[in-house]
Amino acid sequence: MLKNDQLDQWDRENFFHPSTHLAQHARGESPNRVIKTASGVFIEDRDGNKLLDAFAGLYCVNAGYGRQEIAEAIADQARELAYYHSYVGHGTEASITLAKMILDRAPANMSKVYFGLGGSDANETNVKLIWYYNNILGRPEKKKIISRWRGYHGSGLVTGSLTGLELFHKKFDLPVEQVIHTEAPYYFRRADLDQNEEQFVAHCAAELEALIAREGAETIAAFIGEPVLGTGGIVPPPAGYWEAIQAVLRKHDILLVADEVVTGFGRLGSMFGSDHYGIEADIITIAKGLTSAYAPLSGSIVSDKVWKVLEQGTDENGPIGHGWTYSAHPIGAAAGVANLKLIDELNLVSNAGEVGAYLNATMAEALAGHAHVGDVRGEGMLCAVEFVKDKDSRTFFDAADKIGPQISAKLLEQDKVIARAMPQGDILGFAPPFCLTRAEADQVVAATVRAVGAVLG
Repeated sequence: MLKNDQLDQWDRENFFHPSTHLAQHARGESPNRVIKTASGVFIEDRDGNKLLDAFAGLYCVNAGYGRQEIAEAIADQARELAYYHSYVGHGTEASITLAKMILDRAPANMSKVYFGLGGSDANETNVKLIWYYNNILGRPEKKKIISRWRGYHGSGLVTGSLTGLELFHKKFDLPVEQVIHTEAPYYFRRADLDQNEEQFVAHCAAELEALIAREGAETIAAFIGEPVLGTGGIVPPPAGYWEAIQAVLRKHDILLVADEVVTGFGRLGSMFGSDHYGIEADIITIAKGLTSAYAPLSGSIVSDKVWKVLEQGTDENGPIGHGWTYSAHPIGAAAGVANLKLIDELNLVSNAGEVGAYLNATMAEALAGHAHVGDVRGEGMLCAVEFVKDKDSRTFFDAADKIGPQISAKLLEQDKVIARAMPQGDILGFAPPFCLTRAEADQVVAATVRAVGAVLG
């Protein structure tokens, strides 16, 4: 197939790519891959290269590529009603149905769903609702939000502040002052190597308690966290972590936001990460898996406790002053309805748990003994391999060596398998579509072993 060089030129001259080295791309020093088609766990670019996407786009194509049921639902909705707003009580059959389907699957204490477009705007909504909530309760000083270092919650002004990764703060004047950070539940990178998991959990809870004491509980509105750290390294929490953290939050009357943009709708082998880890959230953030990324859609699932205060606020102040033009967009909602039906019909949540466990076990067996593999970890259809310069002393490679990106690039070059070089560490991440088979998992593991061998011996 001949490459469309004009398309390459147009791309570099006109397209502002996110999370990209802009100068290198404009100069033609970085690759420009144009994706044409996809099916199952495979994507194909304009040059005919067929690639196994072991990261499901950005952990989002949960149902797999090429699902005609979702495509047809989108087309049918566009033909019948492409758009109408959801302000002042307006709705569509798709948006109303999807809200019901979400709450049927969500933890029992949840009450309503507010729809947005992406995880970033959903978490912006969450913060506004939390501030509104405390104003209605007569607590105007209770506004700070605690996030965790290495957490990922978006890249807006407040959500980029909640994100605890240097790249998202550097030169953007972030974080804003209402956002403060506490320790990540990252056992492999604990400062005290003598701590066992139970001691490390106690340390994380004590650090949170100390932060609250320094800031004043009367100033802190909420704590936000992903059930499993995602972009910060794909890090499942140590046993007992969420129980310990929730005890601290309840003690100080601090709301809990569970950011389930990655884990919601089955990635851990459970419908929600909150169910998986016994998290009793006040608000749950959803996005990616809601439509398997076939159309943009996100949501804030609000608990009974919060909803009652929001109702009180509108009785006192009139209609709530928050909304997006595309809230509950009917095309996104139609995609969500079809996606959730398909996930149920194909038993994909169960497959994510079973094949995900197989992927993690097989990866650990293949690589845990390697001199430069410090950790192989994961949960459900999430897996990560972390590389170290010296395993015994847990010495890390210099960031300038770009070991993670080198291995990711070699994996693509040698075996046409896509994995993600995670930021802030030499970590290779995997988050395949839920339809991954054991044979495809074997293919991913074998390719990873070859790529690690090629870069690190």
